[in-house]
Amino acid sequence: MSSNVVQVSVKGVMPTVNGCAVFLGNDDKTYVIYVDHSVGNAISMAMNGVKKERPLTHDLMSSMLIGLEAKLNRIVINHVEENTFFARVFLEMNNEVARKIIELDARPSDSIVLSLQNDCPIFTAKSVFDSVEDMTPILERVLKQQSEEE
Repeated sequence: MSSNVVQVSVKGVMPTVNGCAVFLGNDDKTYVIYVDHSVGNAISMAMNGVKKERPLTHDLMSSMLIGLEAKLNRIVINHVEENTFFARVFLEMNNEVARKIIELDARPSDSIVLSLQNDCPIFTAKSVFDSVEDMTPILERVLKQQSEEE
């Protein structure tokens, strides 16, 4: 993989007044993307392997990928502008005729749900990773408070 990206994972999802804070990072740094409650819940359910009674939109999309024999290859959070993040989803299709890679514009929140459901890596563009504030201490404090409450 290119040195222009940094692999990250979802470190936690915390409810906020206006939605959810999704903590993404690695051993070097953690940053936050704010998402609406419904997608925050979808991320939490995907992280915890929660089975739903009826398929949600992300479940439908994953089922469509399987039906089309396409594979989610990776997602890249590639841009941030005024605290709004942007992402690209990379799909790969192989069949008897050809191999095709498709790159799509997507919201990072939706991309994260799909990556968790399809066991696909999450990357952040190095320029984005370098520009965001390190939220590791805040995440550690919240996780410590949660463990003390349990």
